[in-house]
Amino acid sequence: MSVRLMVVDDHRLLAEALASALKLRGHRVLAAAAPTSGSAELVVSRAPEVCLFGTASPAAPGVFDPIVRIGQERPQVAVVVLGPVPSPRGIAAAFAAGAAGYVRHDERIEGVERAMLKARAGESAVAPQLLQGAFAELLNPAAQPDDEGRRLLQMLTPREAEVLVRVAEGEDTRLIAAGMRIAPSTARTHVQRVLMKLGVGSRLEAAALAARTGLLDRAAVARGDGDGGAPRGPDGGAPQGPYVPGRSG
Repeated sequence: MSVRLMVVDDHRLLAEALASALKLRGHRVLAAAAPTSGSAELVVSRAPEVCLFGTASPAAPGVFDPIVRIGQERPQVAVVVLGPVPSPRGIAAAFAAGAAGYVRHDERIEGVERAMLKARAGESAVAPQLLQGAFAELLNPAAQPDDEGRRLLQMLTPREAEVLVRVAEGEDTRLIAAGMRIAPSTARTHVQRVLMKLGVGSRLEAAALAARTGLLDRAAVARGDGDGGAPRGPDGGAPQGPYVPGRSG
């Protein structure tokens, strides 16, 4: 059953990859956009049935403000949050903002589809094991976990951290080379080293791991982004506008 949807994520590569996968499965993707902070206006104007809202920091203050606005102006739009293994605070914040569901970033595409259909039908789209885990953490708070993002960042050189940020922003080898003023062969070597050190097999996997662990935000800070790691255009300037399938640019 086809769903008319939009995909928004702070990392353009993830948004476009998920949008492409869902299009191949017969769904109508109105737009894939980044970052999430500017997504509310686009969702309100396009009025999809479902909005997939990706975030690496579900417990961060204000991260779900766009969902609040969507609920106020387009209450018929069902928003499903795609996030990391959630804390009770993250799940609570998502549903308090008006989300219809919460799905882990590493869920299979079939799981994302099921959540979309349930949300469109007006049902709560959250896996029972996520709720069980959240309640278990509330009842038995765990000790502060190791900072996986910090650990992974320590494995990368400053150049490799910059390459990772550019990969997550969707830059290909040519753009990475131009932006860093290095040869394409050198850029390709940096990318391969990043994949090897992170233990992943593709650029998409690297971007997903970096977003899920908070590595991407740390790498952006290490790179020296004054805006805290907001997406940039290929030339390092202002963010590009939202990607809309079927449109050029």
